[in-house]
Amino acid sequence: MNTTNPEVQSHILPKEWTMILRPKRSLLDVNLHELWQYRDLIMLFVKRDFVSKFKQTILGPLWFIIQPLLTTIMFTIIFGNIAGISTDGIPKMLFYMSGIVGWTYFSTCLNDTSQTFIKNASIFGKVYFPRLALPISVVISNLVSFAIQFIFLCCFLAYFMVKGSDVSPNILVLWIPYLVLLMAGLGLGFGIIISSLTTKYRDLTHLVTFGVTLWMYATPIIYPLSQIPEKYQFLVLANPMTPVTETFRTALLGVGTINYLHLLYSTGFTIVMLAIGIVIFNKVEKTFMDTV
Repeated sequence: MNTTNPEVQSHILPKEWTMILRPKRSLLDVNLHELWQYRDLIMLFVKRDFVSKFKQTILGPLWFIIQPLLTTIMFTIIFGNIAGISTDGIPKMLFYMSGIVGWTYFSTCLNDTSQTFIKNASIFGKVYFPRLALPISVVISNLVSFAIQFIFLCCFLAYFMVKGSDVSPNILVLWIPYLVLLMAGLGLGFGIIISSLTTKYRDLTHLVTFGVTLWMYATPIIYPLSQIPEKYQFLVLANPMTPVTETFRTALLGVGTINYLHLLYSTGFTIVMLAIGIVIFNKVEKTFMDTV
């Protein structure tokens, strides 16, 4: 058959392509429309992540409640009773749990997204889809876990309010969705940076868990910010999670005040880390199959 004939070619070649794959022209190129087109795939990843966490476990999703509860009890005994660290008049268990729930969401997002390339190398090498879909799905699946733990925290708060404790939510609870967005953004930004670097430097994976634990002690989770000497508070406030944690606790318990400048700093820090993370992620995804 003579395929050089234009009439013959018109019957063989498709007139329109359903998708054209091109290399990213910019390191900051984030095709939100494409991510939206792949929303069904993202939700499949969300379901996969959620189910795989507790598959073949005895207690299943109850671990979402057991983990923060056991951590709260441990912190209450060690830091509240033995070490005698003040909680500014807030019931110890409520103080620790209000910090743990938010921190757990952030740290889980960071830890899980930091393994994006290594854990999913086999998928990346077989089929095309926007690579950012995977870390985004991790953030969403962990949001489900956060929602369950947040409801448990609210039940905990209601119990202490019935007992007569001087704590109660206030109008600042309207800030909580924004605070969750900041936690997700920070976890995603740091996570995709680490994920990109681990394609060449595998030993970074061993430092992530250790580093996140140290980061927790640099955040007012087990102590209130007021317990830090004033001349050293700027060091703790340089941590972008500090204003988020303090605001989350103030909004939920009604104790303390919000510093909007500190919150603005956390917002700017989150935007910068996301931008850096996307640049590095876009650069590495072009060649990571050669190194993973």
